[in-house]
Amino acid sequence: MNTNGAKQSHWDQVYSTKALEQSSWYQPKPSISLDFVQQFSIPKNAAIIDVGGGDSLLVDHLLDMGYQNISVLDISSKALERAQNRLGERAQAVKWILADAAKFEPTEQYDFWHDRAAFHFLTTTADIQHYAQMAAQAVKPGGFLVIGTFSEQGPKKCSGLEIKQYSEQSLVQVFDHQFQKIRCQQVDHLTPTQAIQQFTFCAFQKLG
Repeated sequence: MNTNGAKQSHWDQVYSTKALEQSSWYQPKPSISLDFVQQFSIPKNAAIIDVGGGDSLLVDHLLDMGYQNISVLDISSKALERAQNRLGERAQAVKWILADAAKFEPTEQYDFWHDRAAFHFLTTTADIQHYAQMAAQAVKPGGFLVIGTFSEQGPKKCSGLEIKQYSEQSLVQVFDHQFQKIRCQQVDHLTPTQAIQQFTFCAFQKLG
């Protein structure tokens, strides 16, 4: 595990001071993400990873649907602890990975890689290239990659940090060397404060 101490402290502070339902990224049901899982007919025993999952409710819904091989990665131990406490005994069925998405070195391969609102925090060319190479190595041939980022009409900062906005074209360009685009869409997310944040979601399939 290799995490950046300053970034980890920042996110631990965020998760220590703000309830899940108060977070701008809160979704009672992550419908867009679940739609991709269903569209691609992901098998119940597929290896799934939620990168930057924090205390998102995606893992709850996947467990409810019968998925058996789920990993959740986040840089914040506080976020993972909150998710584990919420799930109770069901948390034992999940692999919890404390790591920085910019530096993560996977030790297994995945059938379905999901990232909603973690990738856009990578703002340097080196981190973005590392992430793309890491995903290409970690997603099985024929497997799926789903990335959701703030669009060019979305916020420019989140939780006090700069982010990188993406259009469909610019997001596809990052991953098109190893992945084939299936579809992209613009999604309006309604925050708990009734603000609209526009996301670009793209789904890819690993070549080979």
